[in-house]
Amino acid sequence: MKILAITLLMMGYLTGCSDPGTGPVDVHWDRDSCERCNMILSDRHHAAQVRYMDEQNRSRVRIFDDIGCALVWLEDKQWRDAATTEIWTKDYRDGKWIDAKAAYYIKGQVTPMEYGVGAQSTPPIAESFNFDEAKSYIFKVEETYNVHGANIKEHSKEVREIK
Repeated sequence: MKILAITLLMMGYLTGCSDPGTGPVDVHWDRDSCERCNMILSDRHHAAQVRYMDEQNRSRVRIFDDIGCALVWLEDKQWRDAATTEIWTKDYRDGKWIDAKAAYYIKGQVTPMEYGVGAQSTPPIAESFNFDEAKSYIFKVEETYNVHGANIKEHSKEVREIK
């Protein structure tokens, strides 16, 4: 009887810890770091996650400090447009996870990596734009001001050469 109780307890524990394979995961704020820029996630209103299926058909999640980091990181992945790939971002107003592809975006936000785009779940306001427009804007910011991640050394060198 004791062995049965322990077995059931362990099965319940393992089941409770399993990843459902869809949706956002819990972030360990002020401990987890961005997959792209390695900055610690502390902004609870602009973070993002990408969930995808790896080569072994296992669900994987990567977390980001800014929707801009998520979209730039995702761009060269072969599975970026797969139906199983999910992109989640925080609603800048209440910090709840929302589907990034269905969100409405506004400019002028102070975001961790200065892409300046915040997401919201409610219907659009006059200044808002959709996911594809937000993605285009983020890539324009990236192209214009790319001083993040691996290109920071090259950017610093260019700035020194210009002076």
